[in-house]
Amino acid sequence: MKTVLLGQRPAELEALLAQRRARGLDLFDELWEDVLHMAPAPNAGHGIVADELAGVLRLAARRAGLRGSGPFNLGSATDYRVPDGGYHRGAPSDVWLATALIVVEIVSPDDETYQKFDFYFSHGVEELVVADPAARTVRWWQRGSKSFEPTDTSRLLGVDVADVVSQIDWP
Repeated sequence: MKTVLLGQRPAELEALLAQRRARGLDLFDELWEDVLHMAPAPNAGHGIVADELAGVLRLAARRAGLRGSGPFNLGSATDYRVPDGGYHRGAPSDVWLATALIVVEIVSPDDETYQKFDFYFSHGVEELVVADPAARTVRWWQRGSKSFEPTDTSRLLGVDVADVVSQIDWP
């Protein structure tokens, strides 16, 4: 469900946003060109798949000189997305990261994973991984000349997607 509120934010909405911040429920909220997308916290299965995928990819990432992370803000303070994970060179510590080499998204009901592709492409992401717990699939894309293109193997990590899927203990 989407809700669009035009005009100035009413006090009740400001109170809701403050309450979400205070409780840490805004971790996955995103700002899309100054439009707030309030995302609910993911369910436990989402987290299990994120952890499983990170475990499967950890050694390949280290061999490639990359460091994995959980959710982070990709973009700027006024336009950002919050992928479920990423792989980076070095150990970024900024609040807003301009890019990541690999972005990981775990599909949740009613999420906007596939609407983020163009944003990720415009921010120089090299590879994109989408795990779908309901379908028990992992799909991988690599940067092409104009958009992301599906692939069966990660160029950056040197892993075969089918092997990755077979190693995940799906909830």
